[in-house]
Amino acid sequence: MQRRSLPLSALRAFEAAARLGSFKAAAEELAVTPTAVSHQIRALEAQTGLMLFERQVRKVALTEAGAQLYPVLRDGFDAFEATLSRLSQQRTRAQVGISATNAFTVKWLVPRMADFRLRHPDIDLQLQASDDVVDLRSTAIDIAIRYGRGPYTGLSVEPLFTDQFAPVANPRLGVLSPEDLARVPLIRFDWRRAQPENPTWERWFAAAGRRRPPQAAQLRFSDEGHAIQAAVAGHGIALVSLPLVAEELAAGHLVQPFGPMIEGHTYHLAMHADRSPSAAVVAVAAWLRAHAARPGNEAAGK
Repeated sequence: MQRRSLPLSALRAFEAAARLGSFKAAAEELAVTPTAVSHQIRALEAQTGLMLFERQVRKVALTEAGAQLYPVLRDGFDAFEATLSRLSQQRTRAQVGISATNAFTVKWLVPRMADFRLRHPDIDLQLQASDDVVDLRSTAIDIAIRYGRGPYTGLSVEPLFTDQFAPVANPRLGVLSPEDLARVPLIRFDWRRAQPENPTWERWFAAAGRRRPPQAAQLRFSDEGHAIQAAVAGHGIALVSLPLVAEELAAGHLVQPFGPMIEGHTYHLAMHADRSPSAAVVAVAAWLRAHAARPGNEAAGK
């Protein structure tokens, strides 16, 4: 028998009658008449050429063929029910997609996920970490965290906070003053766009009114997150975003031994300009604003 010719209504009637042991009980479950159940099962027997039930006075019993068919149908219908129930539950949960840079996602969003789940247990976040600019119009992303000056054409944009950079190091290195920069490697990372306002070591030395030690070693990374991890591991002193290392500073894994701090770019919250946000998107945006407004952007739970 080919799949396209399977008599699904008759198979359903057979499964109910076999499970309940009665055409009448099966009819009540299926909201049809016992006669309709009997006709469907007779049609199934005629189509298969098999006797599936032994008809008795007040009940029915499975034949050998019926006993082989029943568990297959029972398990199949149980699987249908379980899968449809799971999919239905998934549809009832709101989902909000957030796009942000790799470093911001790992070092700022992820440490705050416990707080988000506590405050919004009915919303599922989908985090897309990428240093490439994501087009909100062609993706399922609802909110993008943009870093820079803009402009961000076609988006509804508002500033979250302006970044602050300062030297940080593992306390084991014993870096206490700018003079110590001559004996520890300077950790740096590459900016995707070379701009004079990028918070680089060159800018920091100019702001500090100091010359970079000519003998200072350097350790270079292509990603800010890797530079942060190198500093945590004690491989040198890094000039990185203070909001992104708030968790490490609070835990004592890093220290900010001296200034000055220099200003970085601004993080912006961007959403669709031509689409009304759902209640879940509004809630996520409000949660992001609340954490961005915390003094120093300290890690959640502090």
